[in-house]
Amino acid sequence: MDERYAIVVARFYAELADRLVTSARRTFESDGAHEIDIFDVPGAFELPLAALYAAQSGRYAGVACLGAIIRGETDHYDYVCAECARGIQDVQLRTGVPCSFGVLTVDSIDQALERTGGRKRDHGAQAAHAVLTLARLRNELSP
Repeated sequence: MDERYAIVVARFYAELADRLVTSARRTFESDGAHEIDIFDVPGAFELPLAALYAAQSGRYAGVACLGAIIRGETDHYDYVCAECARGIQDVQLRTGVPCSFGVLTVDSIDQALERTGGRKRDHGAQAAHAVLTLARLRNELSP
């Protein structure tokens, strides 16, 4: 596979970001995709715009959006989760470039760690798998 993929990652929780990127990269590479560019942004709220830049560049078959949002004591969590998810979905619908939502939306750091290669699902790997699946589907259905 000679397609290039992008990973945009929110670095607010650096350890979680590193774990998500590692598993996403491993998934892309195990599928034969070795052209992977990684773009860091400060937090999850910035992911949709970074995804839009990558999608509109015309360089990428898909974009995996990774990060973590951990519930705090205020409503900030709800706004960031909703706008991040909506924004990423909007990018893929507007551009036709698959953009996956590999953003953890959890109540605690323990829950986040479980979902980055721990006992629960690995969201980085799942995000890369979703992008690969949709990129294949787009290629199969293209005229």
